[in-house]
Amino acid sequence: MAASGAEAAAANSIKPTKLQFLYQNCSSNVYQGRWVPDSTNYPLYDSSACPFIRREFDCLKYGRLDHQYLHYRWQPSDPGCTLPRFNGVEFLRRMKGKKIMFVGDSLSMNQYESLLCMLHAAAPNSNITRLAQPFPTVMFQDYGVSIMLFTSHYLVDIQQDKIGRRVLNLGSVSSGNLWKQMDVLIFNTWLWWYRKGPKQGWNYIRDGKIISKDMNRMTAFTKALRTWAKWVDSSVDTRKTSVFFQGVSPAHYNGAAWGRPGVRDCSNETKPIAGGLTQSVVPLALKVQQDIIGSIRKPVHFLNITAMSYMRKDGHPASHNGLGGMDCTHWCVAGVPDTWNHILSTILIHSGKRGKESKTLPRQTLAHK
Repeated sequence: MAASGAEAAAANSIKPTKLQFLYQNCSSNVYQGRWVPDSTNYPLYDSSACPFIRREFDCLKYGRLDHQYLHYRWQPSDPGCTLPRFNGVEFLRRMKGKKIMFVGDSLSMNQYESLLCMLHAAAPNSNITRLAQPFPTVMFQDYGVSIMLFTSHYLVDIQQDKIGRRVLNLGSVSSGNLWKQMDVLIFNTWLWWYRKGPKQGWNYIRDGKIISKDMNRMTAFTKALRTWAKWVDSSVDTRKTSVFFQGVSPAHYNGAAWGRPGVRDCSNETKPIAGGLTQSVVPLALKVQQDIIGSIRKPVHFLNITAMSYMRKDGHPASHNGLGGMDCTHWCVAGVPDTWNHILSTILIHSGKRGKESKTLPRQTLAHK
């Protein structure tokens, strides 16, 4: 379950954080700002030329006629701060020999495919190898860079008991043995925590020695994220591995949040939400994420994309997807996830990550309640 529009807008009330890669004058919260029309430099690639986009996200292929959503640049509020234009070849060169893995749900897939398109457009003649198993992997052979996607809706384990029941174990992260071998990890979880019925990925939930049919989902989410955080502190060598966590990605199913009461989806939305965000209630899931990640002793960068993405009610596939139905949860590719990756790449390139000469990624200072 993604944050509601009203909740997501509240992300703006979080105190500014410091983006510690300190690119030029970008020393304040790069996640606060506005979307600026820019038809000269955006989009970063032609989606029809990208071979990595699944039908869920390929909005132009499936009939979206308005193109203005492609022509926006994120401008941080900090005076004088403009993010450097994305340079895919430089990114590949700086990440030479590295393994980059996205870990999470379909929103991680959204970001994964966006990055692949950005890199493919920058190096279209690069020798590329694709693997489907054991998990989707694209290798840019000329640079020795591997981009991977590991699907894990909850980050903690779903285990099968002796009679075949699927048990969500809030205290176990067995996949961590694989994850910690990566050079860059980008985690995400939230979307699946409130799903019930056929879409629920488990039958029972385990909290310590107690196995129950269900429990308060926010409590379960908090316990699972704490388990993941303990794993980072105990098992990840952050001198080798840079760790990121992506914040709540907002959905747009409630038009009242952008001044259109009665609207129940994002169809016919062609412009970002204008003006600043004024609601004062921070999404509880975002608070939980910030508090827990802020408690980790090792450096973890929180990709606080909630407020910037909330403005983009125009950025979803809506009905323009290959699965049918209305999708105001995921994002068109090309589109909003390109900016998430733009910030990710800027942090990696300008934080001391220099191929084999990598240093520890600086922690992002997090605001607390």
